[in-house]
Amino acid sequence: MEASVNRILLITISGEDQPGVTAGVSAILAGQGASILDIGQSVIHATLSLGILAEVPGDREPGTIAALIEAFTAERDLRLRISPVEADSYDGWVMEQGRARYIITLLARKITADQLSRVTAVVAEHGLNIDGIRRLSGRIPLGEIPAQSKACVEFSARGSLADADDFRRNLLEVASALEVDLAFQQDNMYRRNRRLVAFDMDSTLIEAEVIDELARIAGVGEEVSAITERAMRGELDFSESFRARVALLKGLPESALQEVAAQLKITEGAEHLIGTLRKLGYKTAILSGGFTYFAHALQQKLGIDYVYANELDIADGVVTGNISGAIVDGERKAELLRQLAAEEAVNLEQVIAVGDGANDLPMLSIAGLGIAFRAKPLVKRSAEQSISTLGLDAILYLLGFSDKYQSDNYPSD
Repeated sequence: MEASVNRILLITISGEDQPGVTAGVSAILAGQGASILDIGQSVIHATLSLGILAEVPGDREPGTIAALIEAFTAERDLRLRISPVEADSYDGWVMEQGRARYIITLLARKITADQLSRVTAVVAEHGLNIDGIRRLSGRIPLGEIPAQSKACVEFSARGSLADADDFRRNLLEVASALEVDLAFQQDNMYRRNRRLVAFDMDSTLIEAEVIDELARIAGVGEEVSAITERAMRGELDFSESFRARVALLKGLPESALQEVAAQLKITEGAEHLIGTLRKLGYKTAILSGGFTYFAHALQQKLGIDYVYANELDIADGVVTGNISGAIVDGERKAELLRQLAAEEAVNLEQVIAVGDGANDLPMLSIAGLGIAFRAKPLVKRSAEQSISTLGLDAILYLLGFSDKYQSDNYPSD
């Protein structure tokens, strides 16, 4: 006697969310000896969407199973659809699961339909299929948007990219046109397994270039600011320009450092980001072309693990215009990042580097996740990822952490 062939059913249920729906349907399927090949469930604004792909033994009658589930859902005023799936179709779906998966993260103050339309159009044009969409941010209130609101949607896409660079370019064009941020990453084992985060300090962790603030007090603000801008744009060698700027500070009283330190503003999201990273067991570091005086103050305030910066030479309470020791330039930052990764016994793929200037590019390029934060145009074009719209804590979204998992104070949905 020929063995009966198992059947595959796709069961989709939607309607008002209520307790016991999944339990009830799975109990019916269990009574029929079914296996679950795939399952997905989501709730949006108290509306349930449940999908189950079930393999039913060939000796069971699909009509009987359908009738049982129909009776169950009718009692609960739920919409039901049951569709047979051919074995060839299922096999093709299984084969698709082996294709590369990518994560596209949309960051903005508020998500609009136009943004979703433009982003998903780029995904479709490059032959990728979106098989998951998640809102990572908390719900935004109606009416006027709060000053520091955060909105994030994460797309999971699958397929073969003919030209990843072209895809990234197209996403950046959309991001620029819509004034949002779009991050594009391969969804691999390292994405949620980062262990070390290194930050530039000036204009990254703090909203200032400290040397410019010191120069303003010393009365040489315009001269130093002009050199700083050219160095950050990559037009001047960092070490040479740095020595020239520090020399202009000669004669500045040490009390000016205390004055500037007291007035420094920490960047939006920095405290939340670093506090969350610390809870998650990440190590953090400041790798700065600025000064240790300010980096150590920031270290104490934020709870940073490591600090590497430049030692401003002070004698008899006055800045001498010199630097003690080697200058922390771009190449030194990359060297220090490698050193820290080795000390922490982590792969460079598990390292995140964040900065805004041209001297940050070497460390951004070797880190598993290099992020240009509110960066100069050259850096933004060169870095793999870029955040300009939100604060530093948007980095948590790139790691896949939703608001409800970042703090006990966040609402669950």
